[in-house]
Amino acid sequence: MKLKTLAFCFLFLSACDSQLNNPYSDSDSTQSVLYETFAERPKHLDPVAAYSANEFSIIGQIYEPPLQYHYLKRPYELTPLSATQMPTVHYLNGKGEVLTNPKDNEIAFTDYIIDIKPNINYQPHPAFAKDSAGKYVYHALTSEQIASVNKISDFAQTGTRELTADDYVYQIKRLANPKLQSPIAEMMKNYIVGFEKFAEPKGFGAEVLSRYQYRIRIKGKSPQFIFWLAMPFFAPMPWEADAFYGQTGLRDKNITLDWFPVGTGAYFLTENNPNRRMTLLKNPNFHGENYPTEGEPEDVQNGLLVDAGKPLPFIDKVVFILEKEVIPYWSKFLQGYYDLSGIASDSFDQAVQFTGSGGVMLTPAMLEKGIELQTTVTLSDYYLGFNMLDPTVGGLNESGRKLRQAIAIAIDWEEYISIFMNGRGVPSQGILPEGIYGYAEGEEGMNHDVYEWKNNKVHRKSIEVAQQLLAQAGYANGIDPKTKEPLILYFDTTSVNTDDRPRMNWYRKQLEKLGIKLIVRATDYNRFQEKIRTGNAQLFFLGWNADYPDPENFFFLLYGENSKVKFGGENSSNYANPEFDKLFEQMRNMDNSPERYQIIQKMQKIVQHDAPWVLGFNPKNFVLHHQWNHNLKPNLMANNQLKYMRLDVQTREKMREKWNHPVWLPVIIFGGIVIVGIALAAKAQRKN
Repeated sequence: MKLKTLAFCFLFLSACDSQLNNPYSDSDSTQSVLYETFAERPKHLDPVAAYSANEFSIIGQIYEPPLQYHYLKRPYELTPLSATQMPTVHYLNGKGEVLTNPKDNEIAFTDYIIDIKPNINYQPHPAFAKDSAGKYVYHALTSEQIASVNKISDFAQTGTRELTADDYVYQIKRLANPKLQSPIAEMMKNYIVGFEKFAEPKGFGAEVLSRYQYRIRIKGKSPQFIFWLAMPFFAPMPWEADAFYGQTGLRDKNITLDWFPVGTGAYFLTENNPNRRMTLLKNPNFHGENYPTEGEPEDVQNGLLVDAGKPLPFIDKVVFILEKEVIPYWSKFLQGYYDLSGIASDSFDQAVQFTGSGGVMLTPAMLEKGIELQTTVTLSDYYLGFNMLDPTVGGLNESGRKLRQAIAIAIDWEEYISIFMNGRGVPSQGILPEGIYGYAEGEEGMNHDVYEWKNNKVHRKSIEVAQQLLAQAGYANGIDPKTKEPLILYFDTTSVNTDDRPRMNWYRKQLEKLGIKLIVRATDYNRFQEKIRTGNAQLFFLGWNADYPDPENFFFLLYGENSKVKFGGENSSNYANPEFDKLFEQMRNMDNSPERYQIIQKMQKIVQHDAPWVLGFNPKNFVLHHQWNHNLKPNLMANNQLKYMRLDVQTREKMREKWNHPVWLPVIIFGGIVIVGIALAAKAQRKN
């Protein structure tokens, strides 16, 4: 190549502005495409079995249960989704007669009557494809036909049909079918009448009343049941999907409901490649929905009502890309190739810094890029539990109670959050996390047995107070009077890796403040669960994520009738206080009211004083997003947030160009050196 040609190439490169590191197709730049990540393929996309966050993040965009959570309002509020209105509720006696203004003890059954909207159609799918004679094209596939397909898109024809009430009842029967092993089946047995008789129409508690109306009959009264109607478990399932996917041979090719859902939502899944990506496209058959027109007062100021009343969804395509490693994920986010990001521990200091008052703010590097931070306290409880059946740490006697209170003061969750969670959490004052009805702020909600109120802030009581309580419990200076040696307590855990050792050592040091010796008994998950079931654990660490935003979903964890050992319930501490239980039974079926609020505060005080848990912490979610993301508001209960999001793709493209502008100067300099070297070599060769 001539030297002039080489020089021209370098000049051309220096003028080139293309993003050579862009991992996406050029065609995507003309669409509104959201880019997110996943680290592990969701195991279940069939709503009968899905019950994890990564599964709900996909199927929540595809399936539509009758109800949903209002995107903007807080406290969380249920609104109709596919339903025309909120369910009509009837209370019945044992004869099935409708009651008027009944007392709770008169109610034998509750009927939820649900009316769904007409003219809602399913996404395009081969399960609905029919020929000219009205016969389903793909419901009787031959072995040759199955051999010729490898993915769902290999079926050339698709179809659709209208959503009917029968589809909702069909799904509830699937929940009851033991062959499908739904994780909520055992729970629903306690709710839905005749749940185990799903194959007998007359004995089953879900019934079609008309094309657009169905009924669910539950046992007694349970206001919390309505929250389940916003979860994907109760989304509709067309019988055609079961007939299509149930054909022998399709499962071997991963053509199943667990891989390719069939819904009526704003999006449908077109690609499911667990080793690369999952892709959602806007559903061309979507029935339509508008962005909310009201929310909280600050939503206007935060720009969350700019799109009020506009048709949803705003985004055309959502691409979830497999990213197992943190560093490339973080780098691509900073380059603008991912639209949102969490913050891994390795990147925390690069992204966030703490203010003098304990708040958090973005670092200058993040602010310079226009990146924004959203934080929200999760609806989760993490706690150190005591086995209340244990003769040392259990019981409602003063000795056991004061021992537990002393330990509760000694365990410094503020320090734990700082060391092990990068400050991403708040110490729990009670059973309820922020955002749940009955949560009380400030001095009213403070745990007075562990904290004190000073200068309008909560402060953990001193270790001297804990030592006094320990002495009153009969263990002065941590000495067991029976052995004359330091009191020994046992902490059962599944934390068996070397990475867990610092946390285990931290727990030991907390009890060393009291002179107590903590022995950590690490074991596998199954053995740990067996110890909890049989009451052979003494201390243990557990957490709970809310299924629905009602205080009952937290307080039931300490209800005596839910004792793990006695009744196989979720009360792993086996706590049983008659006063607490009586208040719980009174509170759980009440509507939110000042009376219910006061009962909740009484229950909180009882638990704080009895200390069956060392109330731990509620984690905080930290999410970063670029300036081109709009309508982002943390909603910890909704699963269908993507339809509300909007992207400014022009700004995104502009920022990508700016942040990924090719730096050609080193190449040009190196090229110049090469050219000079070639020229000198050629000149020397001519002399020879």
